[in-house]
Amino acid sequence: MKVTLINPPLCVQSNDPFTTGVVYMPMALAGAGAALRKAGFDVNAIDVFGSSPRKASVRGKFWYFGLPLDRIADMGIAGSLAVVIYANHLTSHAAVCEISGLVKARFPEIPVVILENTQAVTGYSLKHVAAEFYTAGADFILTGEPEERVVRLMAVLQTPGGMTQAVALDGIGGKDFYFPAKEVIHELDLLEFPAWDLFPLENYWALGFAHGPLTAKKYMPVLTSRGCPYVCKFCVIPSTNRLGWRARSAVNVVDELEFWNRKYGITEFHVEDVDPTVSDERTRALCAEILKRGLRVFWKLVSGTKVETLKNETTIDLMAEAGCRYISISPETGSPRVLKLMNKPFNLEHAVKMAKRMSEKGIRIQACFVLGFPGEQDADRAMTQALVHDLTRKGVDEIALFIITPVPGSAISGELTGYSSLSELNFTPIWRKDYKQLVTFRFKLYLLFIIWKMRYYPQRIFGQIVRFMLRRFETKMEMVPFRAMRLKQWSGSAGRSGSSL
Repeated sequence: MKVTLINPPLCVQSNDPFTTGVVYMPMALAGAGAALRKAGFDVNAIDVFGSSPRKASVRGKFWYFGLPLDRIADMGIAGSLAVVIYANHLTSHAAVCEISGLVKARFPEIPVVILENTQAVTGYSLKHVAAEFYTAGADFILTGEPEERVVRLMAVLQTPGGMTQAVALDGIGGKDFYFPAKEVIHELDLLEFPAWDLFPLENYWALGFAHGPLTAKKYMPVLTSRGCPYVCKFCVIPSTNRLGWRARSAVNVVDELEFWNRKYGITEFHVEDVDPTVSDERTRALCAEILKRGLRVFWKLVSGTKVETLKNETTIDLMAEAGCRYISISPETGSPRVLKLMNKPFNLEHAVKMAKRMSEKGIRIQACFVLGFPGEQDADRAMTQALVHDLTRKGVDEIALFIITPVPGSAISGELTGYSSLSELNFTPIWRKDYKQLVTFRFKLYLLFIIWKMRYYPQRIFGQIVRFMLRRFETKMEMVPFRAMRLKQWSGSAGRSGSSL
């Protein structure tokens, strides 16, 4: 039987296409699609964004990029066993709900399932907001890792009375029940590679930008591990991945790199794990496997990693030799007091040491910070500014400054209020009472960073300008202005449609 998968539009908060509007390829859907095909199901994928990424519509405070939502029902959904809609990121929440309603109105007999994104800090815990999905028209939420669960759910749905039997499935919720996701996949090497042939890859590549800095004409995201062993209070991962960190073997990961290299000629890979280097032994083994095969690829840790897991300079040297070109780390704040409030461990001395070595080896470095954590004061932000200055002198190539938002499922989800829609829970939370103060500080610190970088590394500023002009981005700070310009350009011809979010 046929199962239809839907990736929602790209949703951009119109007042800030720099911080919102990040493009992620639908990794969880591609993984679910591969698992369903292996189990014998026919898979129909509708990539709302990827199918028409330059077409925009205006919805209140947001731009939607992708196919008009009223066209979705005519794209092969009829006759489906179920429709699975990917709740990829919080900013897309309103769009996911709207798609649910449109599908259910046209095909009331087809079950609608909302799929959780468990492997991104921009995702959210669906069990905390499930009522909104059911009100919109969804029948089920699927939480936890999708590959085995989606196959089990579809197998039940194709049996007589399947809608009622789903109550006993791990990680599945309905209007009157929820069975918590307790199981995890331990043997990740047994999973199929993502079914990227179901999605319009050429359209993603033609954009010229991605989540990570895009240097080549084509790239592929990869997920080499799952979960994170840390429990930072602002992060959703402890909720969606509460059973710890698990990793694919080095051989299995490099098998995938080699597969995409041969199939599509991919040489650039963006590692989207939330914490890929937890095991130093595995990191070294991965590098050794790439070198042993003579695989000429380069790879970037674009979603970040815990810098303390990069044990020493030898690991950095090996990563550089094996093609690592970009590493994002997350100091979060310069204040020890706020770090304690966040439950975030961070070894500043080690971070500075590793940053220096990365810089020497030609690995671009991003340092991410969050502003406005509950309890943060002016003195704490002053310490963050001092840390940014210190890291800039040590060779950090770029910084990213995010304003805290209460992600459903995070430990601070109930501590900030004032938003009217879950889609407003992004890193530019204009609804916060202190937003003006925080965004002013953010702008000032970005400006100071550029000034300091011009003072200590003027040649790098020149190099970034050249790469921006050539569109061969080695840092996100080079790529993000290009992306914002493109999104603004494409939104210009958008007609106002639908109701405000």
